[in-house]
Amino acid sequence: MFVSYSFIAFLFGLFLLYYLIPKKLQWMLLLVANFLFYFSAGRYYPIFILVTSFTVYVTGCLMGKVDDSLEEYERKIKAGEIEKPDREEKKKIKGRMAKKKKCYMLICLLLNLGVLAVTKYTNFVIDNVGSLLVAAGKTAPKEIDLIVPLGISFYTFQAVSYLLDVYWNKCEVQKNFFRFTLFVSFFPQLIQGPISRYGDLSKTLYAEHKAEWKGIRFGLERILWGYFKKLVVADRLSVAVVALMRDPDYYTGGFVFVGMVFYAVQLYADFTGGIDITIGIAETLGIHLEENFIRPYFSKNIIEYWRRWHISMGTWFRDYVFYPCSISKSMKSITKWTKKHFGMGGAKRIAIYIATFLTWFATGVWHGAEWHFIVWGIMNGIIIMITGELEPLYQKFHQRFPKLQGKFFYRAFQVIRTFLLMCCLRMFDTYAAVRLTFRQFFHMFTKFKWSQFSVQEFIDLGLTKSDYMIVFVGTVFMFVVSMLGRDRSVREKISEKPYVVRFGIFVLLFFIVLLFGKYGVGFDAKQFIYNQF
Repeated sequence: MFVSYSFIAFLFGLFLLYYLIPKKLQWMLLLVANFLFYFSAGRYYPIFILVTSFTVYVTGCLMGKVDDSLEEYERKIKAGEIEKPDREEKKKIKGRMAKKKKCYMLICLLLNLGVLAVTKYTNFVIDNVGSLLVAAGKTAPKEIDLIVPLGISFYTFQAVSYLLDVYWNKCEVQKNFFRFTLFVSFFPQLIQGPISRYGDLSKTLYAEHKAEWKGIRFGLERILWGYFKKLVVADRLSVAVVALMRDPDYYTGGFVFVGMVFYAVQLYADFTGGIDITIGIAETLGIHLEENFIRPYFSKNIIEYWRRWHISMGTWFRDYVFYPCSISKSMKSITKWTKKHFGMGGAKRIAIYIATFLTWFATGVWHGAEWHFIVWGIMNGIIIMITGELEPLYQKFHQRFPKLQGKFFYRAFQVIRTFLLMCCLRMFDTYAAVRLTFRQFFHMFTKFKWSQFSVQEFIDLGLTKSDYMIVFVGTVFMFVVSMLGRDRSVREKISEKPYVVRFGIFVLLFFIVLLFGKYGVGFDAKQFIYNQF
């Protein structure tokens, strides 16, 4: 949707109106724009997002009233308006209120996660039950034709983060339903995130914004950079990736390696390009969104990688799954039992292992209702746990060779090792079948032949020599920009140049996208890869 002409026209009209209307009406215009955008994607989609917004809003208000009642109770005691209760009675009253608040939260949480589960995972359950029934000689049930709203995982998680933050008293209750709905439905985020927290996004989402040229210019530059990644690199390279994955029996051996590297470049250009457009749109409106990527392919290990890649998703699962799971009463009981039977070492590990496994299992399920996504999540969790266990060995090695960490070749080795490891894990995403993924992984070593790599074989993937050159130059360009942005924003550096240089760079990038973007008459711009989530 971001790459369609109608969307660009929609943005142009929104920007124009946004800065022409009275500033106090800006947030209302955004709310209308959100629903126009969402309705254009599917006529029934707004119903789902309204249900999520309404239920979470009402629950937030109810939990807020419980907190207000407790504060009023405390105030009356201090003011002497009511008789001071003994310690036990006061504890019971607080317990009843806490239980009531928790009940509200759980009902709303189950309702919204239930809607997500039913729409996205019902047919997954039916398929697996059907496989078991067929194996038992019975007839498998048919799939159900369900509506899966665009971006339901993103806006549900964003709403749930608000729900839990209110429950934990980490953010204030939003008393205005329409303002809260704006937070849940902010249209640039609906397609692929980032998943914002209410405490962060609300600071600028509801504010009155005047037209500031620097912010608008920075936003437009960010949008254009996103279009470059998406249209020039990702959509062009996707042709070859699809060809490689469509015929795994032919494209085996060395082409498995080629496919996973191609997909790594395509996914990065596609996903970060979409996030650049999202953040750029928000920036032109004066709204701040958190960064979702910080040069992930420069990571030296898998833990660092997940601190840099899809940051909002990683922190969401950390804060709302990993931490609550690791300190829950059930986990404390398990830890206590483990300590008794296996000592302190086992007790320390068991909570982390179980919480890590559940977090990454949930991450895999969130990515899609397919076993290959679930296995992908579990494999990430396993490798992270192994990395944690090997950390003492890494420390001893670095103590034994202290100068090694300062060497460029060693840092390059760590980066390349992590990149290839993530490429291998991402094969579960590309081949969409667990058994096929393992088969192709081993074939990469057992059936590797240099003779496979002929010019004609690469041309048969659907790209011309010119296409490969454009992809190569575009990839190098992205790499250079990432390197230049390590200490400070590239846009900030460009803004310090003379006007002629700034304008020339902007125009040059615009014409590069216009001339080399993968589109044209009859071309249907591909959806962003993360749209499916």
